[in-house]
Amino acid sequence: MSEAVGPGRSRYDVVVVGGGHNGLVAAAYLGRAGRRVLVLERLGHTGGAAVSTRAFAGVDARLSRYSYLVSLLPRQIMADLGLAVELRRRRVSSYTPVSYGGQATGLLVDNEDAVGTAEAFERLTGSGREYAAWQEFYARTRRVAEAVFPTLTRPLPRREELRQRVGDDRLWQSLVERPLGEVVEQTFADDLIRGIVLTDALIGTFTHAHDPSLRQNRCFLYHVIGNGTGDWDVPVGGMGAVTDALADAARAAGAELLTGCEVTSVETDGTDAEVVFRSGGEEHRVGAPQVLCNAAPRELERLLGGDVSGPGPEGSQLKVNMLLRRLPRLRDRSVDPRAAFAGTFHIAESYTQLETAHREAEGGAVPGVAPSEIYCHSLTDPSILGPELREQGYQTLTLFGLHLPARLFDEGNNEERREAALAAVLRQLDGVLDEPLADCLALDGDGRPCVEARTPLDLERDLGLPGGNIFHRDLAFPFAEEGDPEDSTAGRWGVGTAHANVLLCGAGAVRGGGVSGIPGHNAAMAALGK
Repeated sequence: MSEAVGPGRSRYDVVVVGGGHNGLVAAAYLGRAGRRVLVLERLGHTGGAAVSTRAFAGVDARLSRYSYLVSLLPRQIMADLGLAVELRRRRVSSYTPVSYGGQATGLLVDNEDAVGTAEAFERLTGSGREYAAWQEFYARTRRVAEAVFPTLTRPLPRREELRQRVGDDRLWQSLVERPLGEVVEQTFADDLIRGIVLTDALIGTFTHAHDPSLRQNRCFLYHVIGNGTGDWDVPVGGMGAVTDALADAARAAGAELLTGCEVTSVETDGTDAEVVFRSGGEEHRVGAPQVLCNAAPRELERLLGGDVSGPGPEGSQLKVNMLLRRLPRLRDRSVDPRAAFAGTFHIAESYTQLETAHREAEGGAVPGVAPSEIYCHSLTDPSILGPELREQGYQTLTLFGLHLPARLFDEGNNEERREAALAAVLRQLDGVLDEPLADCLALDGDGRPCVEARTPLDLERDLGLPGGNIFHRDLAFPFAEEGDPEDSTAGRWGVGTAHANVLLCGAGAVRGGGVSGIPGHNAAMAALGK
């Protein structure tokens, strides 16, 4: 990584604020087009939230500390930039443990065993109805994915244009026009199956199935359209392997990457801009006709001197990283833990449990039955573990807690609430295990259990995400409304701001969110006048 003491020149063609994955994508495309590009990153490394870290002292394990799976990164971007990155498919989609009549059981959805999955549905629900509904519903969302995903790296389609492209008016109504809860309740009868489906609408978003704002619909849509399949893949080598490859691509294209540089202001008259930043205790200024911002829109507004005193975005999650000496035994003895943890492991995520948890969090309390989901990166990709850890059977676990909004945490109680939230999610996990999780946790070099938790406030502090919002702000549907202006290239690409020469290239752009590179690509295309 570059250690910044100042830029190589005082003027560039483009200055990119923020060296996260989208900023690196933009820099690589612009550099390849012959533009002189400077990337300024506040942290001591590039990659933003998409990094790999040795999270536990004295332990040879590189965890994807924040972002951890890849679905939305287009193969087109990988090919254009020559990224030597392997994304590995998970055989198991999900496992959901449950207790019926005091009997531990669960639902294993195996992508390569349709017969076994059908039998699991029938054992759980008592008939073949729910599995048939599941197959039909996800076949239809896959057709939506096939129609929508290719448009994400093109100028924004209009709402009506995208509706016609999807060609399924009933599903369009369900996903875009009406609260998602309606189609979930119409399609599925079982409370647990409904909850499994709904979770994709709630990741990082504090909302509920019948929210009239349709935040849940937008979140769900982005979770099921990745690369036209909706699959969520494991980046081999960890998420840092993706962003390291992007940084290499940007440098190879001629971009200058400076870390340890905190941008303090952006000034623009609409045709020329000056970016002020601090590095090594000194202030520096660089000029450029164009500025691309990979920070959140609220942060950009602050840099431009705007008023950001009002309510801001709100994240809703607890991110927990763990290293285990071995996977724990499950109360449901019918499933191998290596299969159960290989996909998405749903905990306390029935439809009713999700609704109750939302209601409790909305009332200001950490949910008594805290929903979360887990996956084990090292089962699919053991390369993130050192040789000795692999030989001894160590495994990583990543837990994502839902319905834990930023409003539950503040500077005065963040540490206390973090511990309460961690205890709440681990209590539910322990409830489906046949042994205490604590008995399986590895110890770091100082003899402490290898478990760390991050609240929305921690993410705001660590990564500059306002309110810890992993999407920078509410997600937007991937189309332009009929009343939206078409008179600017930036507007057509969904990356415009109030200033013609300042573009969004991060998750806050239209079609942002997730590790995708799409906003970076689209901002670069707009900057190039495509």
